[in-house]
Amino acid sequence: MTAPLVTILDDEPEIRLMLAEALEDAGFRTMSFGRAREFEAALQKTTPDVCLVDLSLPDRDGLTLVHRLALEQGAIVIIISGRAQVQDRVTGLELGADDYIIKPFEPAEVVARIRARLRKDRAVAPTSNTASFNGWVAHFDRYALEDESGTETTFSHAEGEVLRLFLDNPKRLISRNQMQEQLGGAAGESFDRAMDVRISRLRTKLQEDPKNPQLIKTIYGAGYIFLGEVIWS
Repeated sequence: MTAPLVTILDDEPEIRLMLAEALEDAGFRTMSFGRAREFEAALQKTTPDVCLVDLSLPDRDGLTLVHRLALEQGAIVIIISGRAQVQDRVTGLELGADDYIIKPFEPAEVVARIRARLRKDRAVAPTSNTASFNGWVAHFDRYALEDESGTETTFSHAEGEVLRLFLDNPKRLISRNQMQEQLGGAAGESFDRAMDVRISRLRTKLQEDPKNPQLIKTIYGAGYIFLGEVIWS
């Protein structure tokens, strides 16, 4: 099996080298970039499994790039940043990042977080990458929702994690604690807000009435329940 490919986007050569050495010693393949322009050009030819992205880039706003990666790539997106404010972490997660690591960090921590994310993806992956429900088809191989007319709407990796959790557990109450255990991340306000945003975006993409959603129901004080009839194929 080919080793997972991790791309490293950071304008500091020392950090790129440190991360590349640690990841390659751990059995990963790596590609490193100091500019967003070089990184985006490489994405036209290769598909990484994990993207490490610094927010302070000289030629592009890192948060904008994270949002694009989350929407267009199937990769796990992990922010590495010196911005330690809670709002920065919340914004990064809301825009689709799967994790947020604050500088300075130990390379071993980054390796461990990547391994945990990849293990989680394998653990929750269904035997099929396609699920049908209530006139919709979710294609997890290309991160797209297809409606009855065949029109497709993309969703991010982070949104896909939430959607897959619902589709794997239809008509069952899923509490916030269960979501945190399944999807990872530290429990608290930032996690709750990130989940609220992801669920809100999923409802929009599923054309739900925000005042009376029929598929993803909020059970106030308890969690969420997905009411669709799900068939994996």
